[in-house]
Amino acid sequence: MTETYLAQPDLGFIAQMRGLGGDTLKKCYQCATCSVACPIAPENSPFPRKEMIAASWGLKDRLLGSADIWLCHNCGDCTDMCPRGAAPGDVMAAVRAAAITEYAQPKALAKAVNDPKKLPWLLGIPAIWFAIFAYITMAHEDVMTKLFNVFGIAWSHAHEGAEHVIAQADFFSTWFVDLTFVPLAGAVVVIFFLSLSRFVGDIHENAVKEGKTDKKSIDVKAFLQALGRVIPLILKHNKFNECGTNQERATPHMMVLFSFIGLAIVTGIFFIVLYVFQTPGPYSQLNPVKWLANIAGVALVIGSGIMIKSRLDNKDQVTTYKDWYILGVVFSVGLTGMLTEMARLAHLEWITYGFYYLHLIAIFNLFAFLPFSKMAHLVYRTTAMAYAEYGNRK
Repeated sequence: MTETYLAQPDLGFIAQMRGLGGDTLKKCYQCATCSVACPIAPENSPFPRKEMIAASWGLKDRLLGSADIWLCHNCGDCTDMCPRGAAPGDVMAAVRAAAITEYAQPKALAKAVNDPKKLPWLLGIPAIWFAIFAYITMAHEDVMTKLFNVFGIAWSHAHEGAEHVIAQADFFSTWFVDLTFVPLAGAVVVIFFLSLSRFVGDIHENAVKEGKTDKKSIDVKAFLQALGRVIPLILKHNKFNECGTNQERATPHMMVLFSFIGLAIVTGIFFIVLYVFQTPGPYSQLNPVKWLANIAGVALVIGSGIMIKSRLDNKDQVTTYKDWYILGVVFSVGLTGMLTEMARLAHLEWITYGFYYLHLIAIFNLFAFLPFSKMAHLVYRTTAMAYAEYGNRK
């Protein structure tokens, strides 16, 4: 018996795709060249032809609930081979951006991250927040003394030269910053947990319905084991390197990825050293952990800088606001961090404060909006690849 599927096109979704960089989707005439050209498409129900059909017809629910949109690494092979200029890779990127907005909560914030008109708010809110705390910290020692006395903590700082810079920076980078970013990190984890709970359920339902898996339910232990097998592939960019058109993008992508891993390790170590061993910074440049921090910081600037230059040079690649936003944030995090350290080592007190202020704003944008920006693909793609491994997708 043949199954009947009633298509209900979502015209608003089609318009959304076009606004996110998939404006070429209507050029597709289903020749299947893209699926044949893709070196990483699964043998069983390959992409991106079926995704191009769903996007053209506005089948939002069917498309956003598929793990296949995340298995695509946007290498550009399909776009180069397309005889009609439909740019399937760019359409898939637009679909992923829509999926991030769909699964993240609250949706209003997700939409704001993709709206250039909201950028002043995204920058202004943390700018005001950090300015208020900086003013209280630096100008009202009596306020800080009373505040810390509530918790039985002594508050004092020096007032001369380099000692002033170090003492103020110690506070500014511990109590003040942790007061902001520790709860923020917790909120991001909760948002991702809620989003992924729904996401995994949807991609499993889609895979079962379309015969892309032999699993009838999700075994959490087996899924986590599959995740463990996938992570090394991601770290080595194995799938990315199978592509041909934009293979040079693999190197800067890996630089940025390993930079964040290195900086996360550094942050974790210094956090433990500060709060467990009660040893505040700043730390010697000869400290091995400091070496890792400096290497990761430089690699972050260079890697993201190469990615920006690549997009500027490649006129054929569609680059939308969502791409520039995250690239700008990542580059700003690396650059302001390095400039802050250089100014501190040069004992340029107020320049150090200025760069550090900009650094905090950039970090806030990176982490606070992580579940809503293009950077969220790190989480969704990893989950989708783990599911494909778990579901025996061939």
